[in-house]
Amino acid sequence: MLTEKLLKLTIAGGSEWVMILLILLSVLSLAIIFERLLFFRRRRRELDELDEKLTPLLGRRDELDGVRAAVNRAKDPTLETALELEDGDHDNQEAAEKLVAASLGRERLRLEKRLGFLGTLGSNAPFIGLFGTVLGIIRAFNDLSLDNKGGSSAVMAGISEALVATAIGLFVAIPAVMAFNYLQRELDHVLSTTESLAQSILAGRLIERRRGEGEPRRSDERKGSEGGKGKGDEPAAAGAGA
Repeated sequence: MLTEKLLKLTIAGGSEWVMILLILLSVLSLAIIFERLLFFRRRRRELDELDEKLTPLLGRRDELDGVRAAVNRAKDPTLETALELEDGDHDNQEAAEKLVAASLGRERLRLEKRLGFLGTLGSNAPFIGLFGTVLGIIRAFNDLSLDNKGGSSAVMAGISEALVATAIGLFVAIPAVMAFNYLQRELDHVLSTTESLAQSILAGRLIERRRGEGEPRRSDERKGSEGGKGKGDEPAAAGAGA
């Protein structure tokens, strides 16, 4: 009884609804591909421009405001995290590096948005098409059993029509897989560039801090040497007076 009901549903629907589903999925995947391509192209350009602006400024204490302004304009959470390093001991440097790593993990999740759909579609679209082909073949053999006049030509016509579903499945899967692989490379490039900039900012802040620590030390040494010279001159002056 259940088999007969399923057979009726299969015969009624055939492979047409599978083809319609694949076409809709193809339209959705194309929309995602174009949106992600534009996004990564824009993001790469922004990071390249930011790299050109930051490189001359890093490691210079008097240009810290310029670094902050450039990062704030980019609105990159990972680079903003790198700027959270406070002047102080080395523990802050280690904490900032951990914060940058955590921020990069969150950034990866954000950038991978919708890419999972492309990967899943590329892997499963051929199977969806094959499912439609199987439904079409079932329908073709059922039509043959009901009408013996058509013979093998009727079966071949039904099978050839059913194979269209497999072809559509491959047509949907191939661009999705190619786009998924390309966008994954773009994602890795963006993350690598972001990590490089963040590490440069952390290194620049560390250089600034050590320079700031060195300036008071040199000032104290200079004062000490000047004081020593002054004390050495006093006995000489006293001897001359005697």
